[in-house]
Amino acid sequence: MSDQIPALRLEGIVKTFPGVRALDGVSFDVMPGEVHALMGENGAGKSTLMKVLGGIYQPNEGQIIVNETPVVMASPLEAKAKGILFIHQELSLAQELSVAENVYLGELPLKRFGRVDWASLYAKTDEILARLNVGFNAKTIVGSLSIANQQMVEIARALTVDAKAVIFDEPTASLTDAEKVVLFDVITDLKSRGVGIIYISHRMEEIFKITDRISVLRDGQHTGTAITAETDEDQVTQMMIGRKLDLSRNAVHHELGDVALEVRGLSCGDLFHDISFEVRRGEVLGFYGLVGAGRTEIAETLFGLRDPSAGTILLNGQETRIASPIDAISRGISLVPEDRKGQGLVLGMNCRDNMTLPQVDTLKSGPFVAPGAENAIFDKYKDRLDIRTPGWKQTVGNLSGGNQQKIVIGKWLSMHPSVLIVDEPTRGIDVGSKSEIHNLIRELAAQGYAVIVISSEMPEVLHVADRIIAMYSGRIMRTFTSDEVTEDNLIQAISGITNDKVA
Repeated sequence: MSDQIPALRLEGIVKTFPGVRALDGVSFDVMPGEVHALMGENGAGKSTLMKVLGGIYQPNEGQIIVNETPVVMASPLEAKAKGILFIHQELSLAQELSVAENVYLGELPLKRFGRVDWASLYAKTDEILARLNVGFNAKTIVGSLSIANQQMVEIARALTVDAKAVIFDEPTASLTDAEKVVLFDVITDLKSRGVGIIYISHRMEEIFKITDRISVLRDGQHTGTAITAETDEDQVTQMMIGRKLDLSRNAVHHELGDVALEVRGLSCGDLFHDISFEVRRGEVLGFYGLVGAGRTEIAETLFGLRDPSAGTILLNGQETRIASPIDAISRGISLVPEDRKGQGLVLGMNCRDNMTLPQVDTLKSGPFVAPGAENAIFDKYKDRLDIRTPGWKQTVGNLSGGNQQKIVIGKWLSMHPSVLIVDEPTRGIDVGSKSEIHNLIRELAAQGYAVIVISSEMPEVLHVADRIIAMYSGRIMRTFTSDEVTEDNLIQAISGITNDKVA
């Protein structure tokens, strides 16, 4: 690799925003046929660096060099024309358009007089989709696809040109295990054709499975590069955050209180069936299962976003009907959703107003909201959750994914719920912030909250939960205590093996 010319090189990149030096003289390169991981805590500068490379941001200082030629990326289309493709962590698709129109957006094949060559467009797109082995075609409307399939449309964009380098920003965050296999096959194919891959992920197992080198950013600076085969998770973590993490299974037990929430025989159409469980004050109850098992749909039903077709919900021993999120909030149930950008935040609004949005009516002094009360709430949870932002006026859309998630969690904690439901609490969040949020969840339980955690990550539920409900195809297969659960019996349960077979 040392004899090759880098497919892409960045030298001394500086990028500043008002009050923030997001990148401080970063140099980075990727070789042809290399998968190069870029890691760091949320706010370390990874996404900013890639947005500079992808033509979304313009650097204040430094150079971008493609095949030893300095270039200026004035826009994403110009970056793409130079062979640099960016597959975003957060989807950037036009929901009302077809898959083909999204894949070739801005570059639609034309016939005479500027008319779109639809036959060519659909044929070219279907050829790409065949490589990805997906279950939809070029004419499918993107908005009708699942989040996971929309991510595959993003990936299809990378296969439309002769790429020099492709940036994957948290590409597996919404993918099933089967779709991950397809993605890794695509990456292997790109690598074999000499394309340089920049792979941003917080998932260590993926990093060590598919990458050749790992570079780390901390506080906007490049702290080092290591050959993947010559390092390990502990060393990379220390490069990222400067300390070791305790990610062992939860072993802290404390006194549990009364039952805060009980569910009896809850069903919702074909989504889930005959769900019964309870969660006590001081307890963390984990839900674990494959994509489509019904976990998120249960949370949405408890929060009033779906109408149950059968069953009973009891809060503090009293039967209740939750017809809307307003009902849920008034009864002390809060939901941190999986889709923080689509459901948890108003991206164009500032940090403070996002955090206080559900309680605006209670913060009024006369006809106006009291800014002092709003500021006090924001300051409290900014410190408590270590939210990294120059101040409350910062637009939430400008924060890193991890800090956005902390804003959502702070919003609901400030409502002092009795039951807190957290769906994928650390999706797209770095290992340091994961540890902080895990510790926070345990602290909340110790303070008397009843916490439900829904997660697709086995180490997460093993670490934070007192009990774990394993789901398969809309049904509860088995409930484990933290003392009896193992990785093997948990995997068996979520794979549809019956209780008798597991036992």
